[in-house]
Amino acid sequence: MASVTATEQSRKNVEFIAKNLFAGGVAGMCSKTAVAPLDRIKILLQAHSIHYKHLGVFSGLKHIVQKESFFALYKGNGAQMVRIFPYAATQFTAFEVYKKYLGKALGTNLPIKHADKFIAGAGAGVTAVTLTYPLDTIRARLAFQVTGEHRYNGIVHTAVTIFRTEGGLRALYRGFVPTLMGMVPYAGFSFYCFEMLKFVCMKYAPGITCKKLDRNTGGLVLCVPAKLLCGGFAGAVAQSFSYPLDVTRRRMQLAMMNPETAKFGMGMWKTLSIIYNENGIMRGLYRGMSINYLRAIPMVAVSFSTYEVLKQALKLDTGMKI
Repeated sequence: MASVTATEQSRKNVEFIAKNLFAGGVAGMCSKTAVAPLDRIKILLQAHSIHYKHLGVFSGLKHIVQKESFFALYKGNGAQMVRIFPYAATQFTAFEVYKKYLGKALGTNLPIKHADKFIAGAGAGVTAVTLTYPLDTIRARLAFQVTGEHRYNGIVHTAVTIFRTEGGLRALYRGFVPTLMGMVPYAGFSFYCFEMLKFVCMKYAPGITCKKLDRNTGGLVLCVPAKLLCGGFAGAVAQSFSYPLDVTRRRMQLAMMNPETAKFGMGMWKTLSIIYNENGIMRGLYRGMSINYLRAIPMVAVSFSTYEVLKQALKLDTGMKI
C-alpha cells in the first residue's frame, strides 16, 4: 500500500511540474511577444546604435518601420521565443518548488512577511538565467542588427560565429555576472511584490479583486484586472532596482559587434565605470529607462496574469492562506 501511495505521489509531482513548465513557458512567450517592438528599440537605445541613438522611443519605433519594415519591429523575436519558453518555464516552476520547500523550512520565522517569496523568486531567476543565458546573447545580437548591415543569418549562425571568433562558451556568457547580480533584485522583487499584492487583494478587498473558487487555498482567485494590476506594479518596482545592471549586460553582450565598442567587453566593473564616466547616471546607467517602464509594466503584468490563468485552466491551485 505504501509503494502505491509513493507511486501516486511521484506521479502527482511529475504532473505538477509538467503543468507549471507549460504554463510558465506559454506565459513568457505571450508577455515577450506583446512587448517585442519595445524590446528592440530598448536594445538599440541602450547600446547607442549609430542609427537610433539620437531618437526617442516613439520616433525610434517610427524610424524602424520607415528604414526597415514593420516586421523589423520583431527582429530577434524568434530567438527570443526559443529562449523565453525554457527560461520562463524554468523560472516559474523553480519558484513554485523553492516557495514550497522554503515555506516548510522557514515557517513564520522571517522578519518580513512573505520574505520567503523574495528568496524563492531570486533563486528561480538565477536558475533560469544560468540555463538560458547564451540564447539571450544571441537574441540581443540579432535585434541589434540593422537591415543592410547584417553579420548574422539566424540563431545557429550567430551562436557558431560567436563561439568560433570571440572565445568559445565564455563569449556566449559575456555579461553573465551583471545579469546574475541584476536578476536577484529583479526576480526577487517581481515575485515578492506580486505575491504580497495578491495577498493584500485577497485579504482586504476580496469583493472587488477576487472571485470564489472553492478548490483553491483560501477559496478565492484573483480576477484578471487585479492580476494585471498586481503584475504591472511588481514589474515597475523590480525594474527600478535592477536596470543599471541590465544596461551593463547589454553593452557587454554587444561589445564585439563594432571595434569602437569592444572596450565594453572587458568585465562588469570596467563596463559600469565606462558607462558612468562617459554618460553619467540618467544618460548612461538609466538610459532607456522610460521605455523600460513602458515595456516592463505590461510585460510582467501579462506574464503573471497568463501564468495564473493557465494554472487555473490546468486545475492548479493559485490561492494562498489569508
